[in-house]
Formats: sequence, C-alpha cells, structure tokens
Amino acid sequence: MMKRLLLFFALLCGAVLPAWAHKPSDSYLSLEVQGERIAGQWDIALRDLDFAIGLDQDGDGKLTWDEIRTRHAAIAAYALERLSIATDKGACLIDTDEQLIDDHTDGAYSVLRFHVTCPSPLAALTINYRLFDDLDPQHKGLLRLTHDGVTSTAIFDPAHARQSLSLSSPDRLQQFGAYVKDGVWHIWIGYDHILFLLSLLLPAVMLGARGTPSASLRESFIDVLKVVTAFTLAHSLTLTLASLSLIALPSRWVESAIAASVVLAALNNVYPLFRGRRPLAAFAFGLIHGFGFASVLIDLGLPQGALLTSLFGFNLGVEIGQLCIVAAFLPLAFALRGTWFYRRLLTGGSVAIALVAVVWLVERAFDLKLISA
Repeated sequence: MMKRLLLFFALLCGAVLPAWAHKPSDSYLSLEVQGERIAGQWDIALRDLDFAIGLDQDGDGKLTWDEIRTRHAAIAAYALERLSIATDKGACLIDTDEQLIDDHTDGAYSVLRFHVTCPSPLAALTINYRLFDDLDPQHKGLLRLTHDGVTSTAIFDPAHARQSLSLSSPDRLQQFGAYVKDGVWHIWIGYDHILFLLSLLLPAVMLGARGTPSASLRESFIDVLKVVTAFTLAHSLTLTLASLSLIALPSRWVESAIAASVVLAALNNVYPLFRGRRPLAAFAFGLIHGFGFASVLIDLGLPQGALLTSLFGFNLGVEIGQLCIVAAFLPLAFALRGTWFYRRLLTGGSVAIALVAVVWLVERAFDLKLISA
C-alpha cells in the first residue's frame, strides 16, 4: 500500500511540476471599426511564437530585439494565416502596418498592428481564429471589438474558433457566458490554485488537536464553508481592485507569493502554523491569489462598462470551478477520513504539495527554469 501511495505522489509531482507559469497561453486581439476600415492590434506572447516558429536563433534561451526583428515577416505570416475576418458581403483584406514589443503581466509580447478593409456595409463581423490550434488546445484568443464607442468582447478557443459579432447590438449574454466558462477553466488548469485549495481542504475531515476524524459530514462541511468563504471574499476583492486598475503589483511578486502560499498551506498540515486559524489564513492568501486571477482581464484593457460584465462573469466562473473541486473532494475525503490511507495522504500528500510549490517559488522568484515543460 505504501508503495502505491508513493507512486501516486510521484505521478502527482510529474503532472504538476511542468506547469510553471500560472497564466495559461492567451493572445489579445483588438479591433476598432472606423467606417469601412478596421484598425487592429494583436498581442501574442513571444514564448508562444518561439515555440511555434522559432525566434531564438542562437539557442541561448534568450530573445533579443535583433532576433525578433529578423523574424517579423515570419511572425506576421504565421499569425495572419490563422486569422480571417469577413462580413456578409465577403472576406476582408488584412494588411500589416508595424510590429513592436510590449510587456504584459506574464512577459514580453509581440505587438502586430494591422488594418482591415472590408466590403460595405459593416453590420456584423465573422471572425475565424485558429492561432496555435494545432499546438496548444488550451490557448485562447481574447477579443476586444470597439464600434461607435461601444465595446464588446469574445473568447476564441479551438471549440469556438468561428464567431459572428454584431456591431450594432452586441450579445452581452453570450459575452458574459464566455467569461463564466473561462473563469471555470482558469481554476481547473491553475494547478497552484488547486493545490492551495486542496491543502486547505485536506484537514477539514480531521478535526481536533490530534487529528481526530470528524464525527459528521455537517461538521466538516461547516469547516470547509468557513475556509472557502474566506478565500472567495479575499480573492474577489483583489480581483476587482486589480481589474479596475486601482491596485497593481508586479507579476513576479504575485506569482512568487502564490507559490509561497501553497508551501505554507501544505506545511500547516504537517506542523500547525496557523493553529486553528485556517479561515484567516485562507483570507490572507486569497488576497494574493486574486491578483493572479486578475491578470487575464488586466491585459485585455477593457473599458469600464465592458470590464464590469467580464469581471463579474469571470469571478462567477472561478467560484463555480472552485465549488466543483470542493463538491468532488469533500464526500470522498469524509468517507476515507478514518483510514490509514487518508492519514498518510494528509501528511505525505501535503509534503509532496509543499515540495512542488517550493520548486515553483524558486523558479518564479529567480526567473529560473528548473523543470522543463
């Protein structure tokens, strides 16, 4: 049994360690309709382009401006071959204007500026987005479309690569639903958030100073409710403040602090650091995790009207994803709470989580790559 448990922990580490970056692969597409002409800007992560077409020509692991500049034509060709825009009158013509570099919350991005000429009239746009669809099924394209002062949004992924957007009456419900779904997915692929949450949940069915199994599911549920509510209130607060640009913290600080929170939450299950104050710890660490959630919306640069809808939908999706994890974990943990396996899982699993998070912390704090993806 112990060998199986150790094998489980090894598989856990092998699955989680490659997920160094908290933020998944996203690109940011902005379209501003100006009569029959559309001004466009497409921000694409250099790390994604390097993986797709190779930008690091000398293989030293670092990208220079000269290396990127010599690949401008390749970048434009690769990106624009995977984007098409049309109206009901026919296809639009896309021409490149210039290429720049900009820093986002998760690193450097290539900024491709272009203009689009479409057959008139422009009542709706049909956009076909296929960037990295053959390389990364989790990649998403976040669109901001502006027309006559009204901003609408959309999220593209391989399952929703082709979408039609009305310029006169944007579908706000569809946009809201897209950000709810993205919030759910953001939690489910956010390994650091999942391990943090599991570290807080593991002792919920082992109450008492000596780790006595909980007498009732209701008692464990109340404990989980306190922890999850504290975490939710905290990350919702900083998610809102950061998305509205009222508070800003450097991305490396935020990601390093998230990794540190996982370490401390896991070690608390081995040696009581919080001593009965898990809800308070969940609130404190939730403030940091909220900044991590906000990175998706900050980089999109939405105006306040569209931002509030996207913010609410994304936050709701985060909560739904979080509750799904709790709903799957709590009944199983309660059923196993009195077994030798669960007691070993509480200790050994927490140590494994802490070790994974220590690697994340070193990588993020010192900008290293200890584990190759």
